[in-house]
Amino acid sequence: MISKNKILSLLIISLFLLVSFKKEEPVKMNEIQVIGSHNSYKIAIEEPLWNYLFQRDSAAAKALQYTHISIEKQLDLGLLNLEYDVLYDPKGGYYSNPKGLEIVKSLGKVPLEYDTENKLAQPGLKMFHVPDIDFRSHYLLFKEGLFALKKWSDLHPNHTPIFILINAKDDNNRKLREPLPFTKSALDSIDIEIRSVFEDSKLITPDLVRGKFNTLEEAILKKGWPDLNAVKGRFLFVLDENETKINRYLEGHPSLKNRVLFVNSKEGNPEAAFRVINDPIKNFDYIKELVAKGYIVRTRADDGTTEARTNDYTKFEKAKASGAQVISTDYYMPSTLFKSSYKVSFDNNRYERIKKRNHVQK
Repeated sequence: MISKNKILSLLIISLFLLVSFKKEEPVKMNEIQVIGSHNSYKIAIEEPLWNYLFQRDSAAAKALQYTHISIEKQLDLGLLNLEYDVLYDPKGGYYSNPKGLEIVKSLGKVPLEYDTENKLAQPGLKMFHVPDIDFRSHYLLFKEGLFALKKWSDLHPNHTPIFILINAKDDNNRKLREPLPFTKSALDSIDIEIRSVFEDSKLITPDLVRGKFNTLEEAILKKGWPDLNAVKGRFLFVLDENETKINRYLEGHPSLKNRVLFVNSKEGNPEAAFRVINDPIKNFDYIKELVAKGYIVRTRADDGTTEARTNDYTKFEKAKASGAQVISTDYYMPSTLFKSSYKVSFDNNRYERIKKRNHVQK
């Protein structure tokens, strides 16, 4: 006959085993923290043109002095956030002859080859930073940049979701070639080009996250974001733009119904879910508050080459501590254009980590 002490011991052991083997709750996609790149397509301004710009406005030239490796190589490193700038060109050819090439020639230099396949003559969205002066890109066509993502994803089908920020550029504060405006049809073309490359099964859309809730914001505040494992191999696109363009994109699509892109709308709006808060020092408490409520936040580790030139990690440390899920940098690798050891990554040279249940696993 088993004694009472023996039974008690068996009960304690059973309880311990139950606790030990208790299934852990799945990680949600807003419970990770990733590092990615800013203006991810960009190739450095060639030296003669950059020197010319530096002589006219040294601060502006310094802010443009960065470059990136190809998108595929960035993804191979482990980056999970990218940024694509798009410019509207429905007829094609509008951006075919940047003034910078003529400036280089006027200096007695031979410009590097540019658009030798005449891709810019094709109708559709283009992808580079600033018309006329910062026009070199790994992918001159937005669709090319999308195919680069798809090709890499097809080879790595179980990858963590990748966040892609989209800037629809039509400002002209440098008095250069006037970009064509992003009308509603121009904004529609972003969705159209993305859907021409990606099936729904490769996208995390507002409809997917909203589910049966009335609004997107209600869904993320009450139910939360999807489980990470359920959205492996997918992409989430965000329109990082001003309120005017966001409202234009929302026309006819309340709470982003049937849209591809999330938008940077302030909390309290039915479409609010993903926020872009660039300064983690100034807005540290605000970012923490948003993250705690369930929003995904993208912030920056550096800006305009400033931190890289002074090896200042203050902003990056604040970005990590704020809990912002997406941290953007120009320096996942040290600069090759000026002397600096500044490099942004998590421990063990990683660009992704779990940020779960109010703490971060290093």
